[in-house]
Amino acid sequence: MSSTQHTPLPYYEDVSPGAGALPPRPWTPSSDAARLSLNGTWSFRLSPTATAEDDSFARPGYDARGWDELPVPGHWVLHGHGAPIYTNVLYPFPVDPPHVPAENPTGDHLRVFDLPGDWPEGGDAVLRFEGVESCARVWLNGEELGTFKGSRLPHEFEVGSLLEPSGNVLAVRVHQWSSGSYLEDQDQWWLPGIFREVTLEHRPEGALADYFVHASYDHTTGEGTLRIDADPGGRVTVPELGLDLATGESATVPVEPWTAETPRLYAARLTTVGESVSLHVGFRTVVVEDGLLKVNGRRVLFRGVNRHEFHPENGRAVDLATMRRDLVLMKQHNINAVRTSHYPPHPAFLGLCDELGLWVIDECDLETHGFGVLDWRNNPVDDDRWTPALLDRAERMVERDKNHPSIVMWSLGNECGTGRGLSAMADWIRERDPSRVIHYEGDMSCADTDVYSRMYAPHEEVDQIGRRTEAPWGDPELDAKRRALPFIQCEYAHAMGNGPGGLGEYQRLFEAHERCQGGFVWEWIDHGFTRRAPDGRFYLVYGGDFGEELHDGNFVCDGLVFPDRTPSPGLIEYKKVIEPVRIEGDGARGTVRITNGHDFADLSHLVFTWSYEAEGEAIGSGELAVPPLSPGESADLKLPAPPGTAEAGAETRWTVEARLAAPTAWAEAGHTVAWAQLPTTASGAGRARPLASGEAARRDGDRIVLGPGVFDAATGALTALGGLPVTEPPRLDIWRAPTDNDNGASWQPDERWGLIWRTFGLHRVRHRTDAVETTPDGALTVRTRVAPAAVDFGLETVYRWTADEDGRLSLAVSVTPLGEWTCPLPRLGLRLGLPAALGEAEWFGGGPGEAYPDTRAAARVGRWALSVDELQTPYVRPQENGARIDVRWVRLTAPDGSGVRIEGEPAFWFTARRWTTEQLDAAEHTPDLEASNETVWVNLDHGQQGIGTQSCGPGVLDEHRLDVAPAEFSFTFSRLS
Repeated sequence: MSSTQHTPLPYYEDVSPGAGALPPRPWTPSSDAARLSLNGTWSFRLSPTATAEDDSFARPGYDARGWDELPVPGHWVLHGHGAPIYTNVLYPFPVDPPHVPAENPTGDHLRVFDLPGDWPEGGDAVLRFEGVESCARVWLNGEELGTFKGSRLPHEFEVGSLLEPSGNVLAVRVHQWSSGSYLEDQDQWWLPGIFREVTLEHRPEGALADYFVHASYDHTTGEGTLRIDADPGGRVTVPELGLDLATGESATVPVEPWTAETPRLYAARLTTVGESVSLHVGFRTVVVEDGLLKVNGRRVLFRGVNRHEFHPENGRAVDLATMRRDLVLMKQHNINAVRTSHYPPHPAFLGLCDELGLWVIDECDLETHGFGVLDWRNNPVDDDRWTPALLDRAERMVERDKNHPSIVMWSLGNECGTGRGLSAMADWIRERDPSRVIHYEGDMSCADTDVYSRMYAPHEEVDQIGRRTEAPWGDPELDAKRRALPFIQCEYAHAMGNGPGGLGEYQRLFEAHERCQGGFVWEWIDHGFTRRAPDGRFYLVYGGDFGEELHDGNFVCDGLVFPDRTPSPGLIEYKKVIEPVRIEGDGARGTVRITNGHDFADLSHLVFTWSYEAEGEAIGSGELAVPPLSPGESADLKLPAPPGTAEAGAETRWTVEARLAAPTAWAEAGHTVAWAQLPTTASGAGRARPLASGEAARRDGDRIVLGPGVFDAATGALTALGGLPVTEPPRLDIWRAPTDNDNGASWQPDERWGLIWRTFGLHRVRHRTDAVETTPDGALTVRTRVAPAAVDFGLETVYRWTADEDGRLSLAVSVTPLGEWTCPLPRLGLRLGLPAALGEAEWFGGGPGEAYPDTRAAARVGRWALSVDELQTPYVRPQENGARIDVRWVRLTAPDGSGVRIEGEPAFWFTARRWTTEQLDAAEHTPDLEASNETVWVNLDHGQQGIGTQSCGPGVLDEHRLDVAPAEFSFTFSRLS
């Protein structure tokens, strides 16, 4: 007879959340209890497995002089020990829960510290870890304190009886992989280490074990009700409100409410016999009522963003100044909400949200996305053995963060499928804190949630949801419940590379349907790590650049800001689309309508200005008197008489701006919140001169001369303009280096045009010259066929050149499709090469940044000047970028002022680079782009395909497709001397 004996799992593989840690309590940044930061330089040793070393290092007297040094907070893989790993969905280890690989990098950390001389006697002390990935075992002075998992959550251990005045030895063993890793499959870098603060906190006799601030607001009376529960009890004072209360006692008084637009906080103090803490109280009430999410009685519209914690050198070890910088940038770009994807952030971040004013969805440190590709087999959230770990994570989030007025929703986690564990979390949270609503996107039934949340629902479906006419789902009772809930897009508009497109169309739906209460763009920042190239240049790397076995490439670079927090064109576009003030009007009639799109604030904090522009230059400006409209109100106003005199036929327009009247915590006075341009003449009216004519083309040996133009007689190719060499003659161009959104994602149902274009060979078209003719009217006509190899469709392209006595050379282009085209074009226009010395650009048209058909809201018509180098947008993975829209004319000049002026009819897209589109297409990182010393390549485009958001969302909307059709456009070239 035999029996099977099962060896108990090691602590890093068992499904428990750990052992020995104290119950969670609120994060309290301001207390009169003593604290000692243990941040700094620690001794560090990395082992290849969890069992390679014994625990002797934790004993006092251990000789660690041969160890390396490591900063804490920090990640050891960013300091020369191993390497980061990036995966979006797939686990980078075999899926065999709760087991992890034997190859389990394990970092032993040692810190020896003394107590300060004024450290209080008596009481107790706790050792607090704010964040450790992914599993830790802790000793102090040789005594084991316990183990814990839950990387982005705090853990505390009681240590008072173990402390010595000097020579305290703190030892922490951290395992990269643990059972907790199965719960932390968020779309981000895997970065082990002690990445948030470690603190020793004195806990005097009678110190606070817990406190809960309840501060509601009644919008019908204007009164707030405050009650603070505490253990142990004490007293609460709010001097500004004249309140002095016992804990547990309620008081109702007139207050100014807290909102993201008006983040009013009241300084309070909570005092027990052993401790006194400072609090910032914000009064607000969150409910779902009448099918809407309301705060203080009003529907709110989330103009949000998802935010991972990231720094290009320090990973998730993000300092306070960087957190504030993130939030200031958000506020400056009209963002009013943050989803803390996909874990609770550093607690200080939430305090900044309270102060600066942002709505927050606080999300639990939970994602099991990798089980999705396994049809959710063995998913921990539907396995009762894991429920204690799930509940532990929910409790630690709620108890840490419950006193922040900015938090309006608790989120159970992200992309976990469905299961009993999620329901248990929702039940616990709802009982503990009924003052907030519960969010989770992954369950279409909405069985456990108070809002209907989706990711990347296309525009058409959002419209149906807004009308409550979406397709039925599942159980009729749950379907009816879901239809009655408010709707948000917790992720939409994937900001990867060039894009996202379609933001304006989404925003119009959010504003048209009460039920659609906005969304959260994915995401805030590109997660590119800094690396130095051999030539000394810094650049950014992404998944796969660290030799990962599995990785998801640059899918980790999908933010509205670059890793150094420089705003991308996508953020500039988002700011314009989500403006909280709408400015519309009729420039020709001199009228303007101002509408307040805020949820709570009137317009008294703004000043409005106007300027009147001719050919892109202001000829008059002033202030516009706008009443302090309440939310939702509009006013129709008359603009002054146009000032000054514009040149006959000049293109004129009004620009109206809303600016901050006074400085705020996030911007200086004069910061632009919203703007609009109101043309007074038809766009370009009176601008376009007739195409050049008068000079006749003449043959001169193997050349044809037409005005300032010199052409190759055999091919009709322009080789010089007024003595300026043309390094690459103008010819039809239909290719662009596909954007991440062009390439799309493998799971997308729509056509992935970037792949289709390459399949059809649009990146390698051939140009055949069929005829070079000089016509009786003096023109030079070149007839060509442009087509890729291996297909029988193409474009018949006719170039007609003319010149005049003023030295202008004009080109009229006619394009006729041949055969059956089944895809749109990437672009349609001309490409030419000019001498590299022409490195300065000035143009009249849209700017100052790039724009495409569905990313053009932020393009302001004016006169702009940038160098060719400044025209480039340095996306982490190089791709199509830098096009300026609605250009009427552009000058490219050398330092001495010589160069070329190009006018277009109709207005065109202009792009200039020091590398070819083919080089841009081939590049994987920015150092791959080598600037030419000979040529600036210029694109003059009649059309561009839209951008869309198909790297994770819907593709290009029909109205922004560049479908193949007959086209005519023209350009006029003038030599500048």
